Amino acid sequence: MKIVFLDAKTIGDDIDMSGLKELGELELYDFSTPQEARERTKDAEIVITNKVSINRDTIGDAPGVKLVCVTATGTNILDKDYLAERGIEWRNVAGYSTETVAQHTFALLFYLMEKLPYYDNYVKSERYVADTMFTHFSNVFHELDQKTWGIIGLGAIGRRVADLAKLFGCHVIYYSTSGKNNQEGYERVDFETLLKTSDIISIHAPLDQNTEGLMNREAFERMKDSAILLNLGRGPIVVEQDLADALKENLISAAGLDVLSAEPMSAENPLRQIKDSERLIITPHIAWASLEARERLMQMVTGQVADFLNGAS
Repeated sequence: MKIVFLDAKTIGDDIDMSGLKELGELELYDFSTPQEARERTKDAEIVITNKVSINRDTIGDAPGVKLVCVTATGTNILDKDYLAERGIEWRNVAGYSTETVAQHTFALLFYLMEKLPYYDNYVKSERYVADTMFTHFSNVFHELDQKTWGIIGLGAIGRRVADLAKLFGCHVIYYSTSGKNNQEGYERVDFETLLKTSDIISIHAPLDQNTEGLMNREAFERMKDSAILLNLGRGPIVVEQDLADALKENLISAAGLDVLSAEPMSAENPLRQIKDSERLIITPHIAWASLEARERLMQMVTGQVADFLNGAS
């Protein structure tokens, strides 16, 4: 059984692939263009991918492919109609990153909410050395307790964030982008209410017709000027030019992003203009990528391949 991993670099060089090697002849490629994928999968029976699209152009010359595994939750890179036409099964993974994404959500929040860039610079710039007082009040911050935390996307990650926010004393509300998600124990509100009442808004939703461009200028104008926006869903949910304008015009207090509309970051991204780390922090799509999460991900994919082979034998 020949297994081809088209972009193994996307889950890191530090992840053990020995389990896959025990299941068949494994070929690992750091990255693959669509043209390279077409050549590299010619003799493959199982294809593993993270970002390389799987369609007629990329595996059209691979008559033996029986299974495609996506090392991610999203499956937008798959042409499912084409796979069904050829009788090729596919798998994705879910739940592997819930804890680490929730953790990163709070890391972004506390970085902004507690003014950590300012206080770190205050000490490192030597201003604290021999200062007149033991403490420093110049950049006021507030408790998370009693704040309203609004969540867009109350799936597994959103629910975990909600649970943690409650432990910090927050009042948690959520908006269902489909209008169909009712979660017992959580207060569902309309979008207008979420925008107007939330002190923190965190996005954990998938990208679809209901969420693309959801956070635009109109939305920012409805938010509290003290509010913090966190996006750990998908980049295009936020209109980046509108967010840049909202920060410049003080429509909201700050934003923490782990996802962007184009990744790696485009040179044309308007958020590049904002250099104030007290107002904006962007991390390079790392919320999912703790070592434990990546190890869990690979274990899940290996298990899927093993299950498929056992079922096929």
